[in-house]
Amino acid sequence: MTRIQRDLSGSPHQANYLEPNGEVPMIRRAIGRVPHVCIVGAGAAGLRCADVLLQQGVKVTILEGRNRIGGRLCQSSSLGHMVDLGPNWIHGTDDNPFLDLAKKTKTEIMTWDGRQAVFDQYGAETPLKEATENSELVWTIIEQGMRYSNENTADIPVEKSLYDFFEEKVKELIPSVLENDQVAEKKRDTILKMSEMWGAFIGTAVQKQSLKFFWLEECIDGENLFVAGTYHKILNVIAQNALQNAEIQFEKKVASIDSHGTEEEPAVSVRLDNGEKLNFDEVVMTAPLGWLKKHKDDAFSPDLPSRLKQGIDSIGYGHLDKVYMTFPSAFWNESNSDTTLTPPPPPTLSPNVPATTAPLNQPTPPTVNPNHYPGFAQWISPYYAPETNPSHWSQECVNLAALPPATAHPTLLFYTYGPTSLHIASVLSSTPESTHDKFLQDFFTPYYSRLPNYSPSDPSCKPAAILATAWANDELAGNGSYANFQTGLERGDEDVEVMRRGLPERGLWLAGEHTAPFVALGTVTGAYWAGEGVGKRILKAYGLDGKST
Repeated sequence: MTRIQRDLSGSPHQANYLEPNGEVPMIRRAIGRVPHVCIVGAGAAGLRCADVLLQQGVKVTILEGRNRIGGRLCQSSSLGHMVDLGPNWIHGTDDNPFLDLAKKTKTEIMTWDGRQAVFDQYGAETPLKEATENSELVWTIIEQGMRYSNENTADIPVEKSLYDFFEEKVKELIPSVLENDQVAEKKRDTILKMSEMWGAFIGTAVQKQSLKFFWLEECIDGENLFVAGTYHKILNVIAQNALQNAEIQFEKKVASIDSHGTEEEPAVSVRLDNGEKLNFDEVVMTAPLGWLKKHKDDAFSPDLPSRLKQGIDSIGYGHLDKVYMTFPSAFWNESNSDTTLTPPPPPTLSPNVPATTAPLNQPTPPTVNPNHYPGFAQWISPYYAPETNPSHWSQECVNLAALPPATAHPTLLFYTYGPTSLHIASVLSSTPESTHDKFLQDFFTPYYSRLPNYSPSDPSCKPAAILATAWANDELAGNGSYANFQTGLERGDEDVEVMRRGLPERGLWLAGEHTAPFVALGTVTGAYWAGEGVGKRILKAYGLDGKST
């Protein structure tokens, strides 16, 4: 049974919202009655849900713990130019509403040209041709792992990781010509080290990526586009209806939700952390999975069913953060004879995965200037930063000076994940703010100092501004980033479906990237679709779905 057969019906993104027994739930309210719906959270899921409901005249109140809309879909101009603190990408272009929104808002989007700079464990830059070949081999194994997971998920042991699969495949794909062939062994070791970049896709080490449920990481077909112009204009469009027609209460944190009434006429009370109590007909909870994990036992009355709690517990929650470092000028971005070579085109892969640090499935001609330094850089298992990185965590960055001219700026975007994110977040939360820039500069200097033209005495080689997201410290973000699927997971697809279903019989609905259709889990598109789906289900329950949404 394929992923699409498991999850989808009709259009490529329309979820079935299955009961645990495989049946589509039929929830009916008093037909024709117009409910008052509370949406907890003004992120992509909440804003889209509000839009769907408001179009049919439903009364909507949004309770938002922050003083702004967007949730993790937000921007900052503290560097002197706008950057996204949340998603940077549009994951897949086939039937993706965010591509349509980007075109509608004239938001600049782009593809990368496939060049990637790779620095070995001693800090030496790998020749571009070799780096390209190694990167292609990594993606070949990822493609094979995705297919293997999709075709054999029922038989794969729950403890087997994607890294285990890599260890098997490098032996097959890089055979020794002679016994104890040191060249082959070195190449295998390099590929295994490079495989750690998968952590920047899921926010967790590749050694923890479940192979059994690796197929859940496959995303919408098509290209992965980088949003060079940021998501700010798209966010404005998504939020427009809610801002104009919903009641939005900012800085209102939800402490508990009490469901009562009947299935036909539910009643739900929301208690805020200041003690205030509000009453609604329906509540749509769009809090992140990390928040649900923390509060599943104390925030809901009656208690959540054990199966729903199991689903919330079982699905992983990653830690992906960003550190933007803007320099007086892009000292690294001058051309040189090696890094401007045009590499072979990337392999054509059928599965698509959410790219963050390397391109995949991108047949569109590149929009970056090939004379720029490569768009991506990876420092694998560095042994040359013993004081700041004694565990040799690999590092990744994106060259934002290589963006199209209207959006380019002399900035390196470091993606940090797993233990690196947690370490940085811990230091930032436990030290004075005045020391943060120095800490971050000291932490990342061993990496950007390997870039071309770096000189420690040149002022242009010292960051002028630094911005760290530190979502791992953010309670309203669930102290993390988004759902992932880790080793030990036994019923990942069913866990998602249980969360996606929610508890409509008691007026409690769940929405967010963790309840999305399988092709969009962990993405902003998934959050958007999840909110849309819940909105449509509520309308259908009240018989208010006759008009187009």
